[in-house]
Amino acid sequence: MTSGIKAQIRSFIVENYLFGDTSHPLEDDTSLIETDVIDSTGVLELVTYLEDNFQISIQDAEIVPANLDSIASITAFVASKAVPQKSVA
Repeated sequence: MTSGIKAQIRSFIVENYLFGDTSHPLEDDTSLIETDVIDSTGVLELVTYLEDNFQISIQDAEIVPANLDSIASITAFVASKAVPQKSVA
């Protein structure tokens, strides 16, 4: 499941922040903030994309580098939010 999420996130980042430039490979654990791939406005665009495409809700307190600074952290964050809630019978 997470490989599909990761592929979608990678594609979004490459198309929207690197403008399709794949000449510099983007590793899963590369810091998107430290490498200037994404800035504060870009983070807000990313949050909107994640909410719209993965049907999740992201709270302001969750918009932190630990959740959104690399493809790996974004994938894990989205996967944790997308886990269906178990109903208690």
